[in-house]
This record gives sequence, structure tokens and C-alpha cells, in this order.
Amino acid sequence: MAVCARLCGVGPARGCRRRQQRGGPAETTAADSELDTDPEEERIEAGPSPPPRCSLLDLPPELLVEIFASLPGTDLPSLAQVCSKFRRVLHTDTIWRRRCREEYGVCENLRKMEITGLSCRDIYAKLLHRYRHILGLWQPDIGPYGGLLNVVVDGLFIIGWMYLPPHDPHVDDPMRFKPLFRIHLMERKSATVECMYGHKGPHNGHIQIVKKDEFSTKCNQTDHHRMSGGRQEEFRTWLREEWGRTLEDIFHEHMQELILMKFIYTSQYDNCLTYRRIYLPPSRPDDLIKPGLFKGTYGSHGLEIIVMLSFHGHRARGTKITGDPNIPAGQQTVEVDLRHRIQLPDIENLRNFNELSRIVLEVREQVRQEQQQEPSEGPALPQEQAAREADAAPAEDSRKPADGAAAAEQLAQSGKGQPFVLPMGVSSRNEDYPRTCRMCFYGTGLIAGHGFTSPERTPGVFLLFDEDRFGFIWLELKSFSLYSRVRASFRHADAPSPQAFDEMLKNIQSLTS
Repeated sequence: MAVCARLCGVGPARGCRRRQQRGGPAETTAADSELDTDPEEERIEAGPSPPPRCSLLDLPPELLVEIFASLPGTDLPSLAQVCSKFRRVLHTDTIWRRRCREEYGVCENLRKMEITGLSCRDIYAKLLHRYRHILGLWQPDIGPYGGLLNVVVDGLFIIGWMYLPPHDPHVDDPMRFKPLFRIHLMERKSATVECMYGHKGPHNGHIQIVKKDEFSTKCNQTDHHRMSGGRQEEFRTWLREEWGRTLEDIFHEHMQELILMKFIYTSQYDNCLTYRRIYLPPSRPDDLIKPGLFKGTYGSHGLEIIVMLSFHGHRARGTKITGDPNIPAGQQTVEVDLRHRIQLPDIENLRNFNELSRIVLEVREQVRQEQQQEPSEGPALPQEQAAREADAAPAEDSRKPADGAAAAEQLAQSGKGQPFVLPMGVSSRNEDYPRTCRMCFYGTGLIAGHGFTSPERTPGVFLLFDEDRFGFIWLELKSFSLYSRVRASFRHADAPSPQAFDEMLKNIQSLTS
């Protein structure tokens, strides 16, 4: 009786009108006899009443819009298959506008979109979601030269920007960039891919996602890349963009050969390119400085985006993102041993290259003795030595911050730094280097002949100037490289895990080993 009363909304004291109307006199008498039952006994038999059920179908459309707009866009197509009501609600542009903004940073006003005849739902489904896998940082496969491509959502476009270093030797200047391709929608149709290479405006292109973390671009109208003045005009234009000068301004004959070689080689890739994903290095609180991308000067090869600085236990590694015929992109150009600090001599003795060389070679001998005491697995190739040494080092969790970040922080707080000057005979492409050094460490630099022949690691000095600049002195080459942080924010570039970052480093290194 109590259950029936709850369903009908009528209390037991008044009886159940539905049963009285449907039942006969006998049933009515039986029902009346039930009313004489003790209410307390009835409550004990029935138990507590269950809470009323609530379904999403019972909610008003405006509340469903708020709920659906907070869900990931990838879940919404499944909701549309539940029922026609959900399908109608999911046509509300407010939902897709929020997903475009929160997931991809699109903040275009509606009026601009209405002019183009597009909806936020079109932008999300046909452009952003479809090409989400190519957003982020990539390294083009251009032989030893590599490069840095950043694919971003820019308004109602997806654009692939190729990053270029500042003109040599101004390493502290901001990065330059130019568009290589763009993707956009045209009046609710499917997305259109356009090649932006050359000087004749956008033209037809194609993008193919080869596999996970790899895609390729192809130009279908390469005649847009050619100039009326032929290859000479194309070379002069490329030289102005790449170096900011003419060939006559470059007096070094060897540098002229390297520049001409790079133009001839890279020109072969103006119609088709393959890109492989790269991640920014993960950071830890006890890192020496914040890891990331750095621009650097590099002898006769000029200024490149060459180093991705990352930390691995007691080691710091500088991996080339761009490269040259001697040390190609993907190789670990610099290795730093954070366990071996170097105390530089006073400023007068520092000018003496032999004195600096003596100090560094003493540390190298100490490192060799320590390595001989560790279990050996046989000789390692130079490009494999970095990984071998890192594996032999203590685990990251056992790293002593006093050798790295703690000491750097102590010096920074005290405001003290050691005066620094390059030793006599050490060449530098940029004479405007810092004159105060925060700390120094023993390191090795990778050198090789043309074509990455006879690679070997040679001793050197890693110099930390501040949070955004460091240097490296190559003893054997008597050369100094200055590196400056790339000041840019990158979306969709963080590694999903430290293991994924390490795997990425191995992959890009194996391509040129």
C-alpha cells in the first residue's frame, strides 16, 4: 500500500483512489482493512524510500548546453548518437565556441566567422580536430641541416612557421620566422591546404599524416617557387633572408663554400618535406637553469638554432635541432658533467690559454680515472658515449643539488659572479659576450670532419653566465660558442612523460648517426 501511495502521490490515510475506482466491493473492503494497519509496521516493512530518479533528458536545453560545453570535444560525437534531443542541443554554436577557445585558443569574434559563412562547429570538426595531430614543434628532414617548425592555430588558420635564427652574429636578437604552409576552411567545405613557399603568394599544397609523430607536406605548384631571374636571383634572395647580406660581404672563402652548399642542398626540398615531432625538455626544480631551446654561434657555420638544453641526472646535454655538414642535426653537440666544477683562475691568468688548458686537462684525467673504476662494457662510439656515461651516473633522485641549482642559487642571491674574459687566441664570432661568469663545469664537445667523419668528443669548459645565456670553450678548436635562450612560448610542445622525451632524443639522433 505504501509503495502504491508513493507512485500515486497520495498518503495512506486517504486511501488509494486508483485501487478504489478499479476494484470491486471485495477489493474495496480489503483496501479499507489495510488502513487499519499500524503505520509504524508499514514503514518497517517498506523500508526507507529511494531518492527520485533524475535523467539528463529531463533537463532543460540551456542547462544541457552548459554541461556539454564543459566536456572534451572528442566526447561530443558520442553524445549526439544518444537521442535526437542531444543531437539538437549539440548544434548550439556556444558549445563549440567554448571548445575552440579552451582546447585550441581560438578567440575569433562571431561577426568575422559569419562573414565567411562558418560556424564554430565547422571550425572545430573540419579544421582543428582533423589536424590536431600536427600541432606543436617539428624537425624537418633536410639532411644534416634540420630546422625548427612550429605548427600553431592562428585565428581561423593553422599555420606552419619555420623559425630562423637572428642574423649572424647577433645571438641575443629575437628569432625570425616565415610561413611554410597554412590550412583553412572555405565556406563550409573541407579544409584547404596551401603552400606558402616562394614569393608568388599561397598556392595548392597537400598534407599527409604518415604515422604517429610524423607528417609530410607537398607542393602541387612548384612553379610558384621559381623566380624570373633564375637560380642566381633565387640564391641572392635566399642569402638576404638567411644571412642578411650578400655573398660579396662574406670575405671568408670557406664560409662562402658552406653557404652555397647549404643553398644547393636545401633547394632540393622545396616541394616535399617530412617532419618528425620534437618535445621541449621537461624541467625539474633542481635543474641548473631552466631547460629549453637556445640560439648559438658556431664557427664558420654562422648562427643557428642549434641547442636543446636538457638535464639528465648529473649530466646536461645540448642536442642540435639545426645542424651543418660537420655535426648534423640530432647529434649531442655538448655534454656537461655537473659533478665536476671548474674553478677558473683570476682574470690575468685566465687570459693565458695554456693555464686554462692545464686546469681542464687535469679534470679530464680525474674523470677518466673515475670511469676506469666503473664497470666497462667495451669501447663505445663517440656518439654513444654520452648515453653510456649518463647511464653510469647516479640516478636522478640521488643528485646532489649543491653541485648544480643550489650553488647557482647561492651565487645569484649573493649577487656575486667571477669576472670573465676569453683567453688569448680563442676565437669568437661575437665579441659582445658577458664579462661575468656565474659558474663553470667540465664538459666535452663533439667535433667531426665534413660529412660527420671521424667524430670524437674533446674536452672543453661549460660557462654559465645567467639564466638565459651560457657558453662553451672548445679547447682543441680554440673556439668559443655563445648561446642565448629562445624567448618564445610554444603550445602543444610538452613531452607527455620524461620517457617520451628521452625516446625522442634517441630517434632524432639515430637518423644522422
